[in-house]
Amino acid sequence: MPDDGDNGIVDPVPPGVRRDEDFDTSYRTGTPPWDIGRPQAAFVRLLEAGEIRGHVLDVGCGTGEHALMSASAGFVAIGVDAAPTAIGQARGKAAQRSLEVRFEVGDALDLSGLGTQFDTVLDCGLFHVFDDDDRARFVASLGGVVVAGGRYFMLCFSDKQPGDWGPRRVSQDELRRSFADGWRVDSIEETVLEITISPEGAQAWLASFTRV
Repeated sequence: MPDDGDNGIVDPVPPGVRRDEDFDTSYRTGTPPWDIGRPQAAFVRLLEAGEIRGHVLDVGCGTGEHALMSASAGFVAIGVDAAPTAIGQARGKAAQRSLEVRFEVGDALDLSGLGTQFDTVLDCGLFHVFDDDDRARFVASLGGVVVAGGRYFMLCFSDKQPGDWGPRRVSQDELRRSFADGWRVDSIEETVLEITISPEGAQAWLASFTRV
């Protein structure tokens, strides 16, 4: 497990090819650093600004905070994640909060299996775990389930984040290239991805794309 040597931060998911079972282990053995127990502030601001609407997909939802946030605001929301343990926890949260949210164990590289089209997709920390080939598959998968004019909002590690712990860093150019076909890049803004192991969080991009 990588450690940056300066701040003692250790990545709970092994480096290299990241398998679904690695992420599930992170939930089974404790609380992974990306599971902060509340929605990310950057996504709360999107909700407050009226940017989230219609049918909402929380892709790579983990324990479901963004799908639950969307449902509590009155939207139809679905969360999908490859980690069964995380989905079980998300379903438990929905029951405790009396919220109607559909949570499914599924593959973000084949979202067609959900059988639903979406107006809004929220992605907190999923895109940056993919290698180049899977990035292309993910963008194609998204394109198949987002309606024309629908929006995709992504929070990912920025290349401005120092050190080598945690996930792959992403540049603005990489984001623009990945979504060059079939999407419009609306904005890419500097922000912070909140994590439990660092009070200042991680340097991140909040990127917004529209399906054309």
